[in-house]
Formats: sequence, structure tokens, C-alpha cells
Amino acid sequence: MDPQAFVRLSIGSLGLRIPVAASKTARDRICASSSPVLCEIRLRGFPVQTATVPLISYPEATPELNSIATSFYLEETDVRALLAPGCFHSSHAYLEIAIFTWSQGFNCGVGSKKQQIGTFRLQVGAEWGEGKPVVLHNGWIGIGKSKQEVSKSRAELHLRVKLDPDPRYVFQFEDETTLNPQIVQLQGSIKQPIFSCKFSRDRRGSQRDPMSSYRSNSANGIDQEAERRERKGWKIMIHDLSGSAVAAAFMATPFVPSMGCDRVARSNPGAWLIVRPDACRLESWQPWGKLEAWRERGIKDSICCRFHLLSEGQEGGELLFSEIMISADKGGVFFIDTDKQTQSGTPVPSPQSSGDFASLSPIVGGFVMNCRVQGEGRSSKPLVQLAMRHVTCVEDAAIFMALAAAVDLSIEACRPFRSKGRTRSRHSF
Repeated sequence: MDPQAFVRLSIGSLGLRIPVAASKTARDRICASSSPVLCEIRLRGFPVQTATVPLISYPEATPELNSIATSFYLEETDVRALLAPGCFHSSHAYLEIAIFTWSQGFNCGVGSKKQQIGTFRLQVGAEWGEGKPVVLHNGWIGIGKSKQEVSKSRAELHLRVKLDPDPRYVFQFEDETTLNPQIVQLQGSIKQPIFSCKFSRDRRGSQRDPMSSYRSNSANGIDQEAERRERKGWKIMIHDLSGSAVAAAFMATPFVPSMGCDRVARSNPGAWLIVRPDACRLESWQPWGKLEAWRERGIKDSICCRFHLLSEGQEGGELLFSEIMISADKGGVFFIDTDKQTQSGTPVPSPQSSGDFASLSPIVGGFVMNCRVQGEGRSSKPLVQLAMRHVTCVEDAAIFMALAAAVDLSIEACRPFRSKGRTRSRHSF
């Protein structure tokens, strides 16, 4: 398998210090503020990212070198776009980091004002496209926004900006997950078959539903008991080209409506068990991960997908690695990235202390995988990107294909159980 070239731009080791020579007003405004110092990190063509900047109290102190505030991932086309002059912007693209704090307003923040401390700018250069590790900046730099400020009195920002090659394998389901599609690897215009995907439903799931005591009026004559039965016993098998099963996803907890409502709720999520063949026992499976999913209500409903890696050697050990909201209408991207926080704001565990994915080499931090899926009523052919460093053989990629299939099917499994005039499902069962 040949990977596609990607570049990881990481920004970390952030810290802000205010020299003693700085004006008393500036020091009081920053140091005495009850709000954290924040930064907005901007790169043309990418969404603005926000991170907290710790205040450094002692002049000799230095922020942690290996801490990562955020990362951008660039394809070859992204790098070319940043290096090419545009019609409506300057001939040079920049990485820009704006540091600011908030002056407190009244009424729970209403009337508060963002006050900029300074800006760091780094021009995009030819080295961005060379595919080699390079540190673009490391250390302290003055960021006072006033050109008249004396150099020694300016606020100083510490940061480390680094480029690393981060090649990925890119896979595509050639049809909807329930239609038993082939999974191909994409390399430019070349499509190479790698796996096949088989969907099935265990008819034994038609046994008495433990939620059968709950009743509500059906809409348009829909048999709700039958609908409940459709959302249990689902199974996805991933086979290699020889026909051997190399990974699977089993619906471990049925997707049923919570008491008093017509949807799968956070209080009672459905769950998938992601498994791979047990190397020690023939025709046995070894648990690898668990994916939970439920529906969040709002102006636009979302499907929340929460993934735990099952820790080997620990009874019931689960490590939260991702919690992502996906639009129920438009779809979105589920991802695992150790540089990012979960949807609930919980940081993912330290990769160097939590072990590895699927008995592969230890994670060194950063991107692991992502999967793009479509929303309800849309034909979904999941597109999966997988970091090359987590794949030592073809079978290692299979477990992530099973996870991607489970994410895709969760969009369907979390649809409302009754809805007047509901759009036809994207999957036909």
C-alpha cells in the first residue's frame, strides 16, 4: 500500500510573559484578569482555532516543550495553494497567532470586550512543501502591537512551530455500508481493492424487547416494535482479498428509544463492540474498542459518537479517545486525534502512558484516523484517512474500517423512532 503525502503543522509550547519594564497598566490588565489569555491561530483556507496561553510568572521559566496547542494537517494541494499568490489576498500566506484577553463586562459577560495583546506572524515558505521535519520557530519573541513600544517592555510569546511529514492511507467504501461494498485504497486516480465489507442482521434479535413495556402512538402506521428489532443484532464483517475475516463490529447494546421520548438518548446510548481476530485462539475475537452513539436534540439534531479504546490487561479498562458531534442532516467527520480534546472538553489520555492502538507501535501523538460520513437520507460511502504510522500490515487497517462502518451505521441507528413525513432512510433494509 502506498500512502498519500500529508504535512502536520503543530503549534505548541505556548506561554506568555510580561517583562518588568512593561507599563503598569499593561501588566495589571493581563496579570490581574480573571479570564484566561487566549490566542486565535489562523492559516489561510483553514478554520480559525483557539487555544489557552499560560502566563509565565518567572523570567527563567519555559513552557513544556512537547505540549501541543493545536495542529493543522495539509495535503499537497493545500501547500500549493498557500504558496501560490492569490487574486484577493497578499502574495504571501502567513501563519498568524493573535494573543488577547477579555475585559470583564456586566451581566455574566454581556458587554465584555476582547483586547488584543499582540500578534505573531510566520510566512509560509518553500520548506513547507519539502516533506521534511523542520522547526520553523522555537523560543521567545516580542509581540507588542505598538510599534512605538520599547523592545524590552513588550509582551513576549513563547511557542514552537514545527512541520512534520504525516503520510496517510486513504480508503473509500465504494457503496453504502449495508450493500456489502468493496473498500478500495485511493492513490491519485488509482483505486486498489483492499477489503470487502459484509453487513448482516442477527434475526435472533427479534426476541422480546426489554423496552416493550414502553408504548407510544405510532405514526403513519409504523410498527415500532419491528423498528426496534431492526436496530439490534447488526453486524459488520471486514474481509481481506482472500476472504478471511480480519475485523468486525457487533452491535453490543441495541439502539432503542429512551423512556418518554422517541430517540436514542445520552442516558441510554447504543453501542458497538469493535473486534479483531484473536491470535491465540482460532475463530475467536479479541475486543479492541467500543463505540457509543446517541442523538442530541437542538435546532439541528446531531449524532454524538464516543469511542473508547479497550485497554489490554485491565478488567473493564476503557480509555476515552474521541467524542464527536456529527450533523444528523448533513453528516460530518468522526476523528481520533490525540492533539485534540473530546467534544465534552476532556483531554484524550497521554499516548505514551496509555499504550498503543491494536498492538501497533506506540502513538507519538497527533492524528490517528478520520472518517467522513453523510447524514440521514443521503447516500453514504465513508471516506477514511488513516495515519501510516499505525499500520504495519494490511490487517492493521481493517480494524479502523470496522470502526468507520460502525460510525456510518450509527447515523441510521439513531434516527427518530417516529416522525411524521420522515425522509426515506439512506439505507434500505
